[in-house]
Amino acid sequence: MAPTVLPTWQLRAAFARRLSAMYGTEVPAYTTLVEVAGQVNDTVMRAGGERAQRLGSIARVTAERHGAIRVGTPGELCRAARIFAALGMEPVGFYDLRDASASAVPVVSTAFRPVLPEELDRNPFRVFTSMLTPGDRRFFDADLEKRLGTFLERRQLFPPELLELAAHAEREAGLDEERAERFLTLAVAAFELSPEPVDRAWYAELEKVSAVAADIGGVTSTHINHLTPRVLDIDDLYRRMEERGITMIDRIQGPPHWDGPDVLLRQTSFRALAEPRTFREEDGSLATGSLRVRFGEVEARGIALSRAGRALYDRLVDGPVEEWTAHFPRTERQLAVDGLGFFTYEAVRDRPRDGRRPPDDPAGLLDGGWLAARPIVYEDFLPRSAAGIFQSNLTDPGARDSAQTGTHYDQHWMSEAIGRTVHDPFDLYAVQQGDSLARAERALGLTEESDA
Repeated sequence: MAPTVLPTWQLRAAFARRLSAMYGTEVPAYTTLVEVAGQVNDTVMRAGGERAQRLGSIARVTAERHGAIRVGTPGELCRAARIFAALGMEPVGFYDLRDASASAVPVVSTAFRPVLPEELDRNPFRVFTSMLTPGDRRFFDADLEKRLGTFLERRQLFPPELLELAAHAEREAGLDEERAERFLTLAVAAFELSPEPVDRAWYAELEKVSAVAADIGGVTSTHINHLTPRVLDIDDLYRRMEERGITMIDRIQGPPHWDGPDVLLRQTSFRALAEPRTFREEDGSLATGSLRVRFGEVEARGIALSRAGRALYDRLVDGPVEEWTAHFPRTERQLAVDGLGFFTYEAVRDRPRDGRRPPDDPAGLLDGGWLAARPIVYEDFLPRSAAGIFQSNLTDPGARDSAQTGTHYDQHWMSEAIGRTVHDPFDLYAVQQGDSLARAERALGLTEESDA
């Protein structure tokens, strides 16, 4: 009998579940966060019914998580990409957090996630992955860069066996049960908080530059920095967490709370907790201390915006809420017809016959009942919000020499570093919208059937 093979999406779902269980053991407040998110979602479902699931089924929302890790070098980023590829997760988006925060956050990032809609529906697990930028002279001088590079090159984040299993899983689109169990065990272990002692002097030197730099380059391993559930009412969750005595960061990052359509991403978190760690002193002795590096983030997702919609968002988001409510579209229809949001479209099969021909413009098709539009959920991240979460959980802003010139990184550089194409999220949403609109137009007889 042939061995049972776990396909890629089942590996991804199993990894997300095991990572969540592990993180809940390490950070009990995360379990509280998941519990409260579930209570909020139940409340929203009872009040909103089917409408509450317009941006994803409750089963998907309940299972949904995004994690965050930090690595130090392009090589480490490349090896992380191999592990996520085994789970059907590809790099999407380029995020430069160095100038997105007033605090020193010397990292550039991408997110690994499924890219096909059907894979996102099966399990939408994502990992926001940040890489340190030691060559940026605003944060690191030449001597510290050299010593940091030596330290990072000596460590091994992912064991060779894990990388070999990942390559096999990517090549075969899954693993048999025995290999899957070994892969999942090794993969989860790679993201656990290591008990290995931390060199206090080295960590403190990096912490003067940035607490984020110390968390990446001051230890010999990586770990899950936070694991994020999705909630349907983030304002209600914020209130409930505070009522339980859990200290939240100062505000919810992202679009304001209002009575119009939910767009992009709103995020908040509880503050990083002091966790006991073992330190190695300069004389070689060991001592107990604590570090604040991990926190509990939660998110509420809205409609994906087009480039034009995103430009409007960026112009309005930091202004008075009155400006937002006056100038941002108040309905999904307006987002759709103005080309500011992404939607999937379906032909309405049971539209009453009235002898009229369908028009050839989206607004007319929507208003005449020929087309039904469903919003595409935003699957990605906002650099200023991510940096804002990081900054809100730092006890010290760090140091930045603004007289120096920053090292250039972009999406092309990251694709080269990973050895895999970093997808542009706008392109992914546009393809999904365009494919659905083409199918709908063919069903309405507005275009010829393709021979392809």
